[in-house]
Amino acid sequence: LLEELPCDLGQFSASFKAYENTQNTSDTNLNKRTKSIYTPLELQFLEMKKQNKDAVLCVECGYKYRFFGEDAKIAAKELNISCHQDHNFMTASIPSHRLFVHVRRLVAKGYKVGVVKQMETAALKAAGENKSSLFSRKLTALYTKSTLIGEDILFQINLFSDSNVEDVTTDVPDNYLLCVCENGENLKDRKKGDIVIGIMAIQPTTGEVVFDSFRDCASRSELESRVLRLQPVEMILPSSLSDQSEKLIKSITSMRLRDDRIRIERMENLYFEYSHAFQLITGFYTKEVPGPQKLSVILSLDKPVMCSLAAVIAYLREFNLEKMLYNPSNFKQLSSETEYMTVNGTTMKNLEIIQNQTDMKTKGSLLWVLDHTKTSFGRRRLKKWVTQPLMKCSEINARLDAVSEILQSESSVFGQIRNLLCKLPDIERGLCSVFHKKCSTQEFFLIVSTLSCLDSEIQALVPVIHSYVKTPLLQNALLEIPALLFPVKHYLKILNEEAAKTGDKTQLFKDLTDFPVIRKKKEEILGVISKIQLHLLDIRKQIKNPSAEYVTVSGQEFTVEVKNSHISSVPSDWVMVSSTKAVSRFHSPFIIENYRHLNQLREQLVLDCSAEWLRFLDHFSEHYHPVSKAVRHLATVDCLFSLAQVAKQGDYCRPTVQDNQREIIIKNGRHPVIDTLLGEQDQYVPNSTNLSGNGERVMIITGPNMGGKSSYIKQVALITVMAQIGSYVPAKEATVGIVDGIFTRMGAADNIYKGRSTFMEELTDTAEIIRKATSRSLVILDELGRGTSTHDGIAIAYATLEHFIRDVESLTLFVTHYPSVCELEKVYPDRVGNYHMAFLVNEGKSAERKGTSPEFITFLYQITKGVSARSYGLNVAKLADIPEEILKKAAHKSKELEGIVNMKRSERLYILVTLELEKKTLEKLKIQKV
Repeated sequence: LLEELPCDLGQFSASFKAYENTQNTSDTNLNKRTKSIYTPLELQFLEMKKQNKDAVLCVECGYKYRFFGEDAKIAAKELNISCHQDHNFMTASIPSHRLFVHVRRLVAKGYKVGVVKQMETAALKAAGENKSSLFSRKLTALYTKSTLIGEDILFQINLFSDSNVEDVTTDVPDNYLLCVCENGENLKDRKKGDIVIGIMAIQPTTGEVVFDSFRDCASRSELESRVLRLQPVEMILPSSLSDQSEKLIKSITSMRLRDDRIRIERMENLYFEYSHAFQLITGFYTKEVPGPQKLSVILSLDKPVMCSLAAVIAYLREFNLEKMLYNPSNFKQLSSETEYMTVNGTTMKNLEIIQNQTDMKTKGSLLWVLDHTKTSFGRRRLKKWVTQPLMKCSEINARLDAVSEILQSESSVFGQIRNLLCKLPDIERGLCSVFHKKCSTQEFFLIVSTLSCLDSEIQALVPVIHSYVKTPLLQNALLEIPALLFPVKHYLKILNEEAAKTGDKTQLFKDLTDFPVIRKKKEEILGVISKIQLHLLDIRKQIKNPSAEYVTVSGQEFTVEVKNSHISSVPSDWVMVSSTKAVSRFHSPFIIENYRHLNQLREQLVLDCSAEWLRFLDHFSEHYHPVSKAVRHLATVDCLFSLAQVAKQGDYCRPTVQDNQREIIIKNGRHPVIDTLLGEQDQYVPNSTNLSGNGERVMIITGPNMGGKSSYIKQVALITVMAQIGSYVPAKEATVGIVDGIFTRMGAADNIYKGRSTFMEELTDTAEIIRKATSRSLVILDELGRGTSTHDGIAIAYATLEHFIRDVESLTLFVTHYPSVCELEKVYPDRVGNYHMAFLVNEGKSAERKGTSPEFITFLYQITKGVSARSYGLNVAKLADIPEEILKKAAHKSKELEGIVNMKRSERLYILVTLELEKKTLEKLKIQKV
């Protein structure tokens, strides 16, 4: 009641004006009748909103959470709940037990959500000096898409029951927070738009931290590659970025559905200035994180990376998640030209490595084919493997050896380990929640009991692992796990299982020897209860009932029940608590006083237990890094089992991977995705490839539209990626020399957000490939030059391909419909080969109709030596149901144009032959004269 009483606004005018002037919240919708009067609760909200202008605040009020003002309108719209005017604000509310559902919903829509909780209990407030004032409240948690950690959003729902909770947005596999910083100073040979970019990417839910620094051109292809690889859910950007970077980010975000859009957080440019960043970082790593070696590691980073780190520290402090940045030795560099194959963003899109290009889902991608993992953390690890194919032959073969052993072993140990993985929750995220002290007792018990069980079961398998697991990668990972998990059992023994499962922190610890504060409070509680029990003897005498006992009704304890016929025996100073037709229930003055004291002690016990719980989590966090390492080992094992499952499919083989050879030799290879989608229908036509740096290293591929050219070139690239991941490949045989990068130019589409036409997009991608491809790269160019006039297109295609043949010397697949380009085989016969996708022309047409209707062809989908004379585009038009009348006109016009071209070609040939004859005649005459 007190919270809703009106009070004068004058004394709070300053705070109200501050809220009124904020840019990120609307006006307060003052009621004209009461615009100068606010309730204490509303004023409390105004003060909190002033400090958190960009957050939707959920304010705890008893058994519900309330939204006010513009926040209430947002909640009503997004959560589909009612919203109404109450005093001076629009308001909406949700039940307390549904908080986690609604917080996740709002976060999924891109909002920053703050949870404001009451910091006082009723009993303690009644005993305090401010018992007549408003309940104190505090912002206890903030959530965004990347920071969804805490008891309010319970990452494991209904951990110990089989029922499902509806309407909960499921976690995405990765939830990176990506910070981008630009630095255009001191660049040598700088071209327009060139810039150095530093990034920091953090997964608060898993503890992963990666960074990178790179030079980028005006197309921002390097930044695009990293954004597409990480797929962040949230980005921190300075208030102003270069136009090129802004266009790229708009382009990427526009491709996603609304609920899947990247949340953009803008921060002042000050945070990205090196002088400010240096001051913030040195303060953070000297005061909060002791150890001079940690600061020296940070100061060795490039300036743009340090500026990104400073912005991330400032941002994560809002959420109390900066602890994950304490240990810079865990920071990993995202890209390394010596460790990982270059697979840029364009290539990832064109080859559909992590998502298809139709609906941007995982199904239909290479990741979908390879993903047979059983755990969430294994799935995240596999995604990294797929986007970062290895460059070291020894590491690739280590994975292949492990996959081969799983396939060929007759021991049951691999089946037992696989079964262990099937039961695991997302312990990687659970551990991170524990590390940040944002987990519930239920979540902690689930994680610790799972880890303890894993420890016991793998420990029991150690002798078998020694005997039957031979490959170092598997053996080392499995044998290290028990030692890393050993400390976990100690923490499990401390906990009371039932209390942990119900969330009762007052009964959580079995032995209170290490928890003296809780022990003392419980002793005080028992003392008060004993006094109340002794008082029962006095009560029996007073009401002359030797069998009287305390009863508990509707939560009211220690009530004395008296029949209404004997009510005259009740002392006058007793207080009636409740009554029925038959009996009345009373509290004596002694019980009133001691019961109030008992409730105060109980509520203080809850607070003390919560504090001890956090201290307990702090103690467990000392083992976070070794336990996390054990989980990474499990993720590796899960990925290897997944690749072994892929290898079990029909006609997959182990590729031979070679270090110092430039070659891709594939016998009867198949496109892994199409092959999987076709399933057991066995309809996919296999094709071979023979590219060698010392021989034929360029394939010029022609053939009819829809004949399978694009599928073939993607097949070669995907088999190469799979081989360098350490996976078996869909082929009869495969030999792959280490490729340092795969570069592709495929498809035709403009990019409105980047301001590029179709042809401009095509040439921008090509220019990027020319800059970055080496003799150890695989280059794929599909129909280069089609976005402009025929002559210009042929000229660009011819000159570009010749550059790759003569200067770059990369392994190249070049798809074209220009016959002139095929003449390069004559110029470079040892290095270039002409191929086409085979087909059959239907000869059933009568002579009269020839040239008036398009020819019908049958695709054979077989790569064949030689050049295809025609592309048979009219056949595709027929398949697309273009009207027959238009097809006839097109066929007639095609024949006519073909005749003109052939005539001109014949004329040119006649002139060339005539000139050659005249030249020879003149030479003979000169000889005769001599």
